[in-house]
Amino acid sequence: MAGAHTKNHDYHLVDPSPWPLIGAASATIMASGAVMWMKTMTMGGMKLGPLVFFVGLIGVLYTFLAWWMDVVREAEHEGHHTRVVQMHHRYGMLMFIASEVMFFVAWFWAFFDASLFSGEAINFTRKEFTGGVWPPHGIATFDPWHLPLLNTLILLTSGTTVTWAHHALIHGDRKGLKQGLWLTVILGILFTICQVYEYSHASFAFSGNIYGATFFMATGFHGAHVVIGTIFLAICLYRAYLGHFKPAQHLGFEFAAWYWHFVDVVWLFLFAAIYVWGAGSGVAAAH
Repeated sequence: MAGAHTKNHDYHLVDPSPWPLIGAASATIMASGAVMWMKTMTMGGMKLGPLVFFVGLIGVLYTFLAWWMDVVREAEHEGHHTRVVQMHHRYGMLMFIASEVMFFVAWFWAFFDASLFSGEAINFTRKEFTGGVWPPHGIATFDPWHLPLLNTLILLTSGTTVTWAHHALIHGDRKGLKQGLWLTVILGILFTICQVYEYSHASFAFSGNIYGATFFMATGFHGAHVVIGTIFLAICLYRAYLGHFKPAQHLGFEFAAWYWHFVDVVWLFLFAAIYVWGAGSGVAAAH
């Protein structure tokens, strides 16, 4: 009978886990709280939206932590991540990054639609807001060759440091792995600081004009991805100090590096399209 439970395949049959149910419930609570908060809904005369939102948020974050700890244990201590399992994890990460690409396609689409057709007759209110030119009248855009260029250099440099860390890991250089990750995390934080500074000096707001809406949605979501990627890499750095990751098995770090390179590439498109080309010179756009 004992032989009936012996594993004789390369797949990982995951043990029953409470985290999908807990995560779904927490996300529902968080979303409900967000709606209550934005709509200033009250219950018994009390504005419970913020409380409900943060209770749900804590549940979501705890689910992240606990679930990922289970995955780390499966990989590092239980040996479930065979070559076949690793291959399937890579497929999953590739599909996730593909979905992220389409997410940013939507914001680029919005920006190019507004900029290339700022005076389109079908969208009769658009010309009223833009004056038929791009950037719209009254918008003072950022000089792309100052702070935006500095941020571009910061991200490009961080791409080289995370690659250095990856190569160091593959060759068994634990010191190089840690040094490369430290530099990448520091550069990620520096990028975020520069972007916050840039936002604080913007001459336009998110609301009230189509340029501000498209600019902040595209660059702001990218900034959020930089923060997420920085946290991702910081956790990898912590795990490196715990002795995790092997030259032949380091999916957690590999996926963090993939994600960071994706963030770098998206920024290059943002810099070229929104900061350089989109700054324009106030000439009439296509009708």
